[in-house]
Amino acid sequence: MKYFLYARKSTDTEDKQILSIPSQLTEIREYVRKERLEIVQELQEARTAKMPGRPIFDEMIHRIESGEADGIISWHPDRLARNSIDGGKIIYLIDTGKITDLRFPTYRFDNSAQGKFMLNIIFGQSKYYVDNLSENTKRGIREKLRRGEYPGFAPIGYVNDGKGKILVDEASAPLVRKLYALCAESRHTLEELQKLATAFGLVSKRSKKPLAISNVHRILSNAFYYGVFFYKGELFHGAHEPIISKELFDKVQDVLKMRSKPTLYKNRYYVFRGLIRCGECGCVITAEGQKGHTYYHCTKRKGGCSQKGFIREEKLALMISEAIAKVGIDDKTYDAMIAELDREKELAKATKIHSDLTRENKLREIDKQLSRLLDLFVEGSISADEYKAKKASLINKKTHHLENPGGTDGKWLEPMRDFLTLAHQASYVARAGSAEEKTDYVKKICSNRRLAYASLSYSYTYPYKLLVNSREEKLGWLTGFEPVRTEPQSVVLTFTL
Repeated sequence: MKYFLYARKSTDTEDKQILSIPSQLTEIREYVRKERLEIVQELQEARTAKMPGRPIFDEMIHRIESGEADGIISWHPDRLARNSIDGGKIIYLIDTGKITDLRFPTYRFDNSAQGKFMLNIIFGQSKYYVDNLSENTKRGIREKLRRGEYPGFAPIGYVNDGKGKILVDEASAPLVRKLYALCAESRHTLEELQKLATAFGLVSKRSKKPLAISNVHRILSNAFYYGVFFYKGELFHGAHEPIISKELFDKVQDVLKMRSKPTLYKNRYYVFRGLIRCGECGCVITAEGQKGHTYYHCTKRKGGCSQKGFIREEKLALMISEAIAKVGIDDKTYDAMIAELDREKELAKATKIHSDLTRENKLREIDKQLSRLLDLFVEGSISADEYKAKKASLINKKTHHLENPGGTDGKWLEPMRDFLTLAHQASYVARAGSAEEKTDYVKKICSNRRLAYASLSYSYTYPYKLLVNSREEKLGWLTGFEPVRTEPQSVVLTFTL
């Protein structure tokens, strides 16, 4: 009687079965030597048997059907089949006489009704093991999802700690945040962002090679970075620490949708180009070089503009410096304002407790709604699409409350402090700042920048909201600023040159 020797290991657990096939072969060869069996060929395969489609196994069955061998030798019946199709195929070949004997060092098979019945049970147990393992794995994943743990490899900016947790990578997380900030400026194409990412050291996790453009786009469109994640089309609130805010993420998505492609100036860089618009027609002020000097003028793309002539870059820079200097505040005023803000901060602490309690109540209510929504889905009252859509809405609402505590807990203090710092820096930027620093400063503080007949005008607007109460009167010491009511229970400070 002739036999095929068949050894198999599963690729699903390759790290635990590196020696599986060699150890099987050693034991089977010893068994063959003792039993003095004739082996046609030794066959080895590294494929899972939980589903049909193993090429070497299928070839062995075909050769048995053609009469090359009468039996199979393997370590255990589960090496031959863990699915009903392959197991049934072996039983059928035994019924038809194509296979007359099966040999296993760990199991004794008799070619009889009882033997085939017991073999069927062994195959059934092997299939049950695979099915149970799969169900346990799925149950583990569902539990991780309930805890907000992402069941996969952490993206760039995070690391897996080996204990099921995903932690912020202190080395790459700031670089991811920087990439988002650059994209949000809407001044760079994806190709430029890819080059910038490579320049400041953002590389792939495994190969440590520069990111491809597709990788950059994947990072910029991954909701994982603001604290949520998708799994099989369903949105979950993550337990990991966000790297960016949802507001920044949404802004970047808008930029990606617009697919903004700025003009590339290959020959020369003009620092004030695109910063200002024509005061008459609204077209962008462009620049060109002539005889070693840079001149700025209206593009006149809309037609009908009567603006004529050019303005030298040196003169435009002087006008910008004079405009920046007008918004400056001296050291004494700055110190007084900061001291007042510090007092306001102490008063704001009293309202924070109430605000936190209100937010916690809202979060608990959202969790209850999520629980009720899940019950409705399990009961079949709503479809899977309705469940996913409503769940995503609640998750985003929860994220909003987590990022925006609400209330009057002093949210206006930091924007006001930033405003004062900008105003305090104005004299330095106007006096000693580079052209690039002046450009960045003007972009931060100015809007409606216009140039007409060599006369620069623009409005400076730094809005923030503040509840109207007894402290509103204290705004009077902000010399040069006038509180303007724009909506119920709020004021906006506007300064126009």
